[in-house]
Amino acid sequence: MSQLSYIHTNAKIGKDVIIEPFSTIYDDVEIGDNTWIGPNVTIFPGARIGKNCRIFPGAVISAIPQDLKFNGEITTAEIGDNTTIRECVTINRGTVDKMKTAIGSNCLVMAYAHLAHDCIIGNNVVIANSVNLAGHVEIEDYTILEGLVAIQQFVKIGAHTFITGGSLVRKNVPPFTKAAREPLQYIGINAIGMRRRGFDNDRIAEIEDIYRILYLKGLNVTNALAIIEQEAPFSLEKEQILNFIRESKNGIMRGVS
Repeated sequence: MSQLSYIHTNAKIGKDVIIEPFSTIYDDVEIGDNTWIGPNVTIFPGARIGKNCRIFPGAVISAIPQDLKFNGEITTAEIGDNTTIRECVTINRGTVDKMKTAIGSNCLVMAYAHLAHDCIIGNNVVIANSVNLAGHVEIEDYTILEGLVAIQQFVKIGAHTFITGGSLVRKNVPPFTKAAREPLQYIGINAIGMRRRGFDNDRIAEIEDIYRILYLKGLNVTNALAIIEQEAPFSLEKEQILNFIRESKNGIMRGVS
């Protein structure tokens, strides 16, 4: 640990952690083994950083929320194992809503991204440069967000999705889909991503058939879900899609226009 860094005596630092010069580690911070903290990183109280992480210069972790309702409650910002946080990323800690902001394991958050209070990010997620997440956003496993994506508060992004650069996300994005255009809409399923993760052609075809009913037949969501329930063969992916849409009280992204 560099003598040019400030590390609070109550911070819990794991084994073989490297903290480069001019970084500041406050009270009530926990950093797991073998993590690298680059120069000029600021880690505020409430940070919980896992093992084998890399945090690059200029990042600010666990600052208080940019939320006028925040009243000083004790909350956290949590980062899972093997996650990389690139330059100048800002991650705010939670509020009374979820009491934490959390990023899973094996994630990559690229430079200048902002993750606001109470965001919950799954595992193996890639968040590209200058992505902005408003508060209370949920992103499930294996999602990829290209650069400059902006996500409105309380939006949920399903697993294995791909959202193209510069997209404005105002509605929930169901799992296994690709999303683009303005306003945001379905442009197909994320077949390439699923193949990379071991989905076989039959599983991919079944998912595509489900979304063909939902988005390409001109049906409203209620009727489409009823047909999918009756006609699509049982699979865990089918149940995942149906449950996601039924729980999307604020609606899902539109179909092809």
